[in-house]
Amino acid sequence: MSRLKLLGINIKKYREQKKLSQENLAEMVDLSREYIADIERGHKRISLKKLFLIADTLEVKCSDLINFN
Repeated sequence: MSRLKLLGINIKKYREQKKLSQENLAEMVDLSREYIADIERGHKRISLKKLFLIADTLEVKCSDLINFN
């Protein structure tokens, strides 16, 4: 499985733990719902700036999002 897909799986896991929809998260980080969906499916690359913003919004460390074990 690709690292982009694994990153997306982790983002989705933490988003769901916070009981946020893709739409909610998208609004909080000023991205489109479609972009969040593409990230979660591993179809989009994400900048570090956006990764940091998503991690901060989900109240997790970036290392949690990129932990692929």
